[in-house]
Amino acid sequence: IRKEDDYVVISEPYEGFPAQKAGLKAGDKILKVDDKSLYKKTTKQVSELLKGQPGTELHLTISRYGKKEPLKITLKRNEIKLKSVPYYGIIKNNIGYLQLSRFTQGASKEVTDAVNDLVNNKKAKAIIFDLRGNPGGLLIEAVNIVNVFIKKDQEVVNTKGKITQWNKVYKTMHQAINDTIPLIVLVNRGSASASEIVSGSIQDLDRGVIIGERTFGKGLVQTTRKLSYNAKLKVTIAKYYIPSGRCIQALDYTHKNSDGSVGKIPDSLITKFSTKSGRTVYDGGGILPDIIVKPEELSNIAVNLVIKNIIFKYCNYYVSKHDSINSIDNFNFTNNDYQKFISFVDTIDFDYKSASQEELQSLIDITKKEKYYDLVSDEFKKLQEKLKRDKNKDLNTFKYEVKQLISEELVSRYYYQKGRMKEILKTDPIIDSSLTILNNKKRYNTILNIK
Repeated sequence: IRKEDDYVVISEPYEGFPAQKAGLKAGDKILKVDDKSLYKKTTKQVSELLKGQPGTELHLTISRYGKKEPLKITLKRNEIKLKSVPYYGIIKNNIGYLQLSRFTQGASKEVTDAVNDLVNNKKAKAIIFDLRGNPGGLLIEAVNIVNVFIKKDQEVVNTKGKITQWNKVYKTMHQAINDTIPLIVLVNRGSASASEIVSGSIQDLDRGVIIGERTFGKGLVQTTRKLSYNAKLKVTIAKYYIPSGRCIQALDYTHKNSDGSVGKIPDSLITKFSTKSGRTVYDGGGILPDIIVKPEELSNIAVNLVIKNIIFKYCNYYVSKHDSINSIDNFNFTNNDYQKFISFVDTIDFDYKSASQEELQSLIDITKKEKYYDLVSDEFKKLQEKLKRDKNKDLNTFKYEVKQLISEELVSRYYYQKGRMKEILKTDPIIDSSLTILNNKKRYNTILNIK
């Protein structure tokens, strides 16, 4: 749910969960819960009202775009458990894709089942394992997930602390599910902790190619201690070390900057290590991918269309006019559709400023404060005029990326999270890079130094 004007609206119902089963849709505005008005309630307040014992019912009054009268919907509560693997499937050329969003209990079982299905039933000849944005979780799940691709009795990670009881070694305990299938692991700045143990172990053992951005760099083991009044203290007790012997910790808490802030480990203290096949890797800053691919940044207008819910509102309108769309593979948001979107935007009070305009305004504010504005006001006005945004021009200039954002949101309205993911993968540059490498065995082997 999210706040929109004076009410909370449903942003994205999950397929198979109570809200979706009850018929609720993205964009539905919740007016009442059991006859209690939600006018000007916060998302937190509404969330508390929606929660309750599994099996109990609640009665919602909602407003849906395109419907004149409010709708009454009865929803049966149920225990909610999100999957650690929200999506997996075949992309193209029999290449499998698997996304892991968190390392919760049972995550390794979900990954095992997904890999088995991809290889045995869907006939995948290679796998792209996506850990982007995964903040980590349970250490044992990370070890077991490495075990999916790495044979038994291989050290994955060890922890070292000042107290010997925290010095532990974690090895793979089972036969690998598949230790030969070509593998690519995707990471970014949001991949941390357990994600770095998995991607770092795969890199150190030359089991797969790592693609994306440098990871977060969290190589600390932490535990909690109970305090008075139900408070808890988080204590760092050890550091992680992956197979090559390197620690992935990026911040150096033992040496602080002059202003008291925590600095990164300096280049002079970064050490070289070697992978199993002799490739050079480094410690002190997360996992540096074998192939660096940075995500494309959205234009200012695209960002504002998302932040100000313009695309979300347009999709509410679109869904009210279309009961269904083509299959995900065949869906196409046409240029004619896009012109209708531009017309829709024209009916809304939508304005935005570029980063240049915002910086200029900051400079103007400073000159006014310092009483220099009158001396340069004419120059400022000329600059403001030159930087003035032409909304329709920008909508056409950045049509490709705005169309893609609309397509992703629209597909999710009919095919939920799996649909959104499939639509995103169609134009993901990191996926394109991965496919290129997996379709070139010689390059794949060269990257991993496989003779």
